[in-house]
Amino acid sequence: MIIVEHVSKKFFDKKNGDFYALKDVSFSVEKGEIFGLLGPNGAGKTTMLRILSTIMTQTEGHVSVNGFDSLKKPEALKQSIGFLSGNTKLYKKLTPVETMRFFGSFYGIDKSVLESRIEEILHRLDMESFKNRVIEKLSTGQVQKTSIARCMIHDPQVYILDEPTLGLDILTSRSIIDFIKSEKSNGKTIIFSTHYMEEADSLCDRIGLIHKGHLIQTGTIDKLKADTGKQNIRDIFLYFIDNESWNDNEQD
Repeated sequence: MIIVEHVSKKFFDKKNGDFYALKDVSFSVEKGEIFGLLGPNGAGKTTMLRILSTIMTQTEGHVSVNGFDSLKKPEALKQSIGFLSGNTKLYKKLTPVETMRFFGSFYGIDKSVLESRIEEILHRLDMESFKNRVIEKLSTGQVQKTSIARCMIHDPQVYILDEPTLGLDILTSRSIIDFIKSEKSNGKTIIFSTHYMEEADSLCDRIGLIHKGHLIQTGTIDKLKADTGKQNIRDIFLYFIDNESWNDNEQD
């Protein structure tokens, strides 16, 4: 479903010159799998997800999602995914229902199907109480639910979620985690970034640990625990950071 092969992303900074936000990253995500991309702020998580969603293009390497090459068929790829980013802004004068109708028309969904889909999403995300309130009057958690509803409206097979629970209260976080679990049970493929290690422990089939633009390790949580002798993801991450064998071949 998702294939990333030797992807690098180079930026230019006026002060320091060229630098790599990602360096030679490779991994894959299978159909129906939840894959967590974990790392601290600035590790490269958001850059990777933006490349997967075609918002950015890689400097080097190959990316395929749903069988669509990110450079050759970016529009087809974009139509086939649901992408959630903290930088995605909603139209503040629209309501959640109007937002879903707008994006549903963008994806060409038949009107009768669209209205049925909207009702289903409102129920699943518990949005009935604020469905007709303009977005500028909503809480942070309600706005995040509306953003997820926008991602769901065309029933994509792959979700790409950048820090989906960041800054949310415990009840809203739980509802979003329940949404992720529910979509997995429906056979959807999900890749999401987080720096909440415990959240990934409860959700992910596999994880990828990313640090300073390098993917330093991937695997199931059970295997990583067995390999390192550590019992939680935070300690597993620190184990590989302290080892630093991943950094041996880094180029200046």
